[in-house]
Amino acid sequence: MFGYIQIVQGLREKKNQIHRFVFIRFSVAPNLRSPIEEVNMNPDSVKSTLQTLAYGNVMAAAARDYQKELLAQEKAQASSSINEEVDLDELMDDPELEKLHADRIAALKREAEKRQSLTKKGHGEYREITEGDFLGEVTGSEKVICHFYHREFYRCKIMDKHLKALAPNHLDAKFIKIDAENSPFFVTKLGIKTLPCVILFRKGIAGDRLVGFQDLGGKDDFSTRRLEAFLIKKGIIDEKKKEDDEEAEYDESRRRTVRFSANQDSDSE
Repeated sequence: MFGYIQIVQGLREKKNQIHRFVFIRFSVAPNLRSPIEEVNMNPDSVKSTLQTLAYGNVMAAAARDYQKELLAQEKAQASSSINEEVDLDELMDDPELEKLHADRIAALKREAEKRQSLTKKGHGEYREITEGDFLGEVTGSEKVICHFYHREFYRCKIMDKHLKALAPNHLDAKFIKIDAENSPFFVTKLGIKTLPCVILFRKGIAGDRLVGFQDLGGKDDFSTRRLEAFLIKKGIIDEKKKEDDEEAEYDESRRRTVRFSANQDSDSE
């Protein structure tokens, strides 16, 4: 690698010819002699040589800059990795973080136990009961949504469809239905005159009710969301939180994975 290059240019005119002497000094190893050459070159050749030398210098400088940039990036990455390791170590030993983690685990455990308890009571599904089961069902849970229906009424079938869709998403309330024709005692006792009739029970006591579709726009094509909003407004079910949706999606994803794995096992056999 040449240490440095010094070019001394001189111009002399002789008989319409241009002679340029270029003295190039090389800094080389001690056992090599620095040559001094006198080169006769025309202007175009000299210009080309100088351009080549200049291009070489630019490329060498660019290579040095690129190497410096790579070294700086490597140092920055190493520093960042060290900081991350230190931060993780500090977080692992943080008592407040450990407490938050323990509290979160405890909350999830309580929620799972609550869900299990509600499921055993019939929450999470839309079930039909008989007149003999009625008192036990409406007093066995804090919140109960009971649909008095008639098998031949078209609007009762519409209400069934929406309540069935809501039941799995609202474990906080029990969703049930009872055939009004086969439950004359409670129909009379509760003063039911029009079907469909949805009565909301809290701790076994009848409260608000939804008669027909009068609070849902009065038309048959109301949405499940509209019925859900009505029940939320009455306080019989809770507004679903985003984390609840994510949890439900996660549970559904797990169920799909299990089903997919089972199908693969069956196919392989």
